[in-house]
Amino acid sequence: MSLLGEVALIIDCEHKTAPRSDNDAFGYSVGTGAIRDGRIALDKAKPVSRTTFEEWTRRAIPTTGDLILSREAPMGEVGAVPTDSPVCLGQRTVLIRPDASRIATSFLLYALQAPTTQQWIRANSAGSTVQHVNVGDVRKIPLGSLPPVAEQHRIVEILEDHLSRLDAAAISVQTAVRRVEALKLRTLSELYAGPMATLASTSLDAGYGTSEKCAADAPGPAVIRIPNLADGKIDLADEKRVVDPSVDVSKYMVSPGDLLIVRTNGSVDLIGRSAIVQNDVNAAFASYLIRYRLRPDVVRPAWVHAMLRSPQLRSRITSLAASSAGQHNLSLAKLDPLPIPLPSLDMQDAGLERLVEMDALTHRLNRSIVAAQRRAVTLRQSLLAAAFSGRLTWREPWADVTETLVPA
Repeated sequence: MSLLGEVALIIDCEHKTAPRSDNDAFGYSVGTGAIRDGRIALDKAKPVSRTTFEEWTRRAIPTTGDLILSREAPMGEVGAVPTDSPVCLGQRTVLIRPDASRIATSFLLYALQAPTTQQWIRANSAGSTVQHVNVGDVRKIPLGSLPPVAEQHRIVEILEDHLSRLDAAAISVQTAVRRVEALKLRTLSELYAGPMATLASTSLDAGYGTSEKCAADAPGPAVIRIPNLADGKIDLADEKRVVDPSVDVSKYMVSPGDLLIVRTNGSVDLIGRSAIVQNDVNAAFASYLIRYRLRPDVVRPAWVHAMLRSPQLRSRITSLAASSAGQHNLSLAKLDPLPIPLPSLDMQDAGLERLVEMDALTHRLNRSIVAAQRRAVTLRQSLLAAAFSGRLTWREPWADVTETLVPA
């Protein structure tokens, strides 16, 4: 039985505070959030100056052939040091420098990701609030009986052959996701056509919501907030209510068919998101939302909601909400003039029926994609388990993983 500390040098990050990020980057500080699935994602690492880099690498400079392991959530994640950019250890990580005469870097990388190893790390973690593994325990991580280095390379070669097929399947899954999204956007773009009317002209009334203080389990009426707008509907599972029940918020109470639009947020993706109030919703709406009460004789609320998601209007909304201060904003003055396609109600219904069919297709595909992603995680763990228990060969039935994972 070999322990990690017997076949590799373990070097801890000696700093107790995080390094300062620097736009004039010389290298990157690899923290726990930058290590995933055997890789180090430099876009998740913190750029640091040469001065900071040199200070943080006084004990050792990570080089090709070294590994970096996270000691805290996501605990036990390990990645190979990249070859194209200088990196230093971030907080709560350790550098692992294998003894090449006893263990191959690639073999150790996969051995540390094996299910039995990950289970050992979790079982030997400590901490009452934040779980972590101590440096001393990292050195005690059991690796089992190590085969000769030549045999290690052979095992890695077989493992990577199978994993490459799994990665190809994962790429196919990601491609399916992109195709679904592209299909939805193309459909919305096609429907954005015909005679136009302003959003204001399709509305009976429009206004801002209440700014009254709210809290969970407060005695006043429920208040719809940004998190309650989900998939075009109102979801009050995470409900907050007006703190002072004596305050009159009746003019902010919503009615079925009202269209609520997010007007203020730090995320441009949330700006302009909309939802239609269902029949069973009894609530007011918050000040960072705008309500439009639409004219039932000229437009379906679902139609306006769909058009607000079209590429044409999303681009315009993003431009209108742009802000250099970091907080994006819309107002009635910006939203009222938005051009909304206004075909006949029959044509709106036909377009909405098309979108319902598209949403049903998207839902089915997304379920297949989620199932495929779960199977990918399970297969990867099974492959790693087989590799370090002597059961992985060229003839194992993993060659069909691509066909197994790709949704029909």
